[in-house]
Amino acid sequence: MNTLLTPAEVARHLGVTAGTLSVWRCTGRYPLNFIKVGRRVMYRQSDVENFVNGGTDE
Repeated sequence: MNTLLTPAEVARHLGVTAGTLSVWRCTGRYPLNFIKVGRRVMYRQSDVENFVNGGTDE
């Protein structure tokens, strides 16, 4: 099972703010995939790892 991370957790891991992640989602500036769970934004741990490693695994 793939662990889901909150924007705050991902922001801490990447060294950015949660607001920066929000901007990235809205502008599509970086290829960091996210999912919506109801109204919540979540990130798959594997997507974050792929982003950090420079791949998209698509």
